[in-house]
Amino acid sequence: MTKVISLSEKAYQTLKNLKRPDEFFSDVILRIAGERQRKSIREFAGTWEGTDIDEVYSCIRKDREQSASR
Repeated sequence: MTKVISLSEKAYQTLKNLKRPDEFFSDVILRIAGERQRKSIREFAGTWEGTDIDEVYSCIRKDREQSASR
């Protein structure tokens, strides 16, 4: 089913610039929307490279305590 939508000139030009030669505008929107879907937290597991983990953990604990007291 096809739907008609209105875009500002700026939005249209942005979409047009993102469009690949073999794509329809619908394909561009679906591609971009797919890139922005929420990622699983598991994708970030093991990526910490900082040396300040104790400081980060302390901040997390403080935030949790403040949230619990609300």
